[in-house]
Amino acid sequence: MSAVASPIAIEQIRWWQSRTLRRFMRHRLALIGVAMIVILTFACVCGPWLLPYDELYIDIRARFASPMTGAHIFGTDPLGRDIAARLFMAGRISLLVGFFAMLLSTAIGTVIGITAGYYGGRLGAALMRFVDAFLSFPSIFLLLVLAAFIKPSPFMITVIIAVTSWMEIARIVEAEIRSLRERDFVMAARMLGLRDTKIMFRELLPNAIGPIIVAATLTVARAILLEAYVSFLGYGIQPPLPSWGNMLNGAQQYLDRAPWLAIVPGVAITLAVTSFNFIGDGLRDALDARSDID
Repeated sequence: MSAVASPIAIEQIRWWQSRTLRRFMRHRLALIGVAMIVILTFACVCGPWLLPYDELYIDIRARFASPMTGAHIFGTDPLGRDIAARLFMAGRISLLVGFFAMLLSTAIGTVIGITAGYYGGRLGAALMRFVDAFLSFPSIFLLLVLAAFIKPSPFMITVIIAVTSWMEIARIVEAEIRSLRERDFVMAARMLGLRDTKIMFRELLPNAIGPIIVAATLTVARAILLEAYVSFLGYGIQPPLPSWGNMLNGAQQYLDRAPWLAIVPGVAITLAVTSFNFIGDGLRDALDARSDID
């Protein structure tokens, strides 16, 4: 068994060793992305508790208050609700939807990709044609169709986004596993009589974890954008529950009178998506042995 475990141990040590961490720490944009995500997460988790108003408090007398008016640091909306409170509560929902959609889509894509890559042949071809069939539909239209027929809620929006986002991960995993399945440690595991599932998930998967993590990080950014897009069109998170997307939807008719209603959630979406993309780029370069960063 040691003959099989030792290559995996070497790969795992290589993954966690300080050289990879140093490469990531020297990627300035990735560090900026991490800092921005930490700040956004802290603001969304703690911000509503630090504000004098909650996201549903209505003060008609304070309608369309401009930013930095009294306690309304980001102003108010047409009902006099505090934009900062709604922004931070919406951030909780948007970030959670993005994170859990990433987990679910990564799990689906990994299982399908590792099965297709390991077995190959007719099963692998059938699974990859299944992936191609999903990819042939524009994901945003598929997402809108599903959202139109299912009662929208944060949970269902998360599931719908995951169901329309796993295909790229499946392709990445399938290519990685196909390149690894004929390695010596896999042949040794087969000779020792290990079951296919153990070889797939205990021997092959740890060696393909790098590209999966990079793809998962980028999937978070894509999921946040998709949630905002669907909610903006009215098929996603429904008011009075706030999300960054439906905040933009409610702001479009007041752009000339109160532009901050669109600017504030728009900036939040831009920062979150850009930060996750920066982190994904940093992880890709850090995991690449040929990276010029180090």
